Amino acid sequence: MINRIIRAIAGSFILISLVLAIYINQNWLWFTAFVGANLLQSSFTKWCLMEEILRKFGIRD
Repeated sequence: MINRIIRAIAGSFILISLVLAIYINQNWLWFTAFVGANLLQSSFTKWCLMEEILRKFGIRD
């Protein structure tokens, strides 16, 4: 359950930041890169900041 929520949040962040980069300012692409880098590091370290945040809000597997 929590993995599906994380994927939905990450995908939403990426799509929203791309729209913001197109219509507002290209610096929003840094946010896209940040989300991508976090996804990549979590695949190596098996630690995800968003997972920690969701668990603090009471969402469990």
